[in-house]
Amino acid sequence: MTPSEIRLRTKSRLLVVAFEDVEFRFSFEYLRVHSPSAEVVGHGPGQETLQTGKENVVITSIDPVGHYAVRLVFDDGHDTGLYSWSYLYELGQNMNANWARYLDRLAAAGYAREKTE
Repeated sequence: MTPSEIRLRTKSRLLVVAFEDVEFRFSFEYLRVHSPSAEVVGHGPGQETLQTGKENVVITSIDPVGHYAVRLVFDDGHDTGLYSWSYLYELGQNMNANWARYLDRLAAAGYAREKTE
């Protein structure tokens, strides 16, 4: 499934990705902490690295990768995650559960999120 539209909204810090049947509004922080890169997910189960301090991260560019993905470049220097269309769709479909799990992991680690700008 290929998106019909991708819009970067820098003021509201959202990446809007529209598919044929649904539109997702991803916060930059959500996309950064759920990057499919090895830096975040590791190289196998249990090797994930909890991402902290990403409340005010900004996407500075979106680079197409073939006809199947985009590479998001963040202002913290992270640029190694390739977000396939299926991965973006999955992130959108599971956004509430993913975000709740992330907040639980932050709390368990004793990390208090900063207020966003």
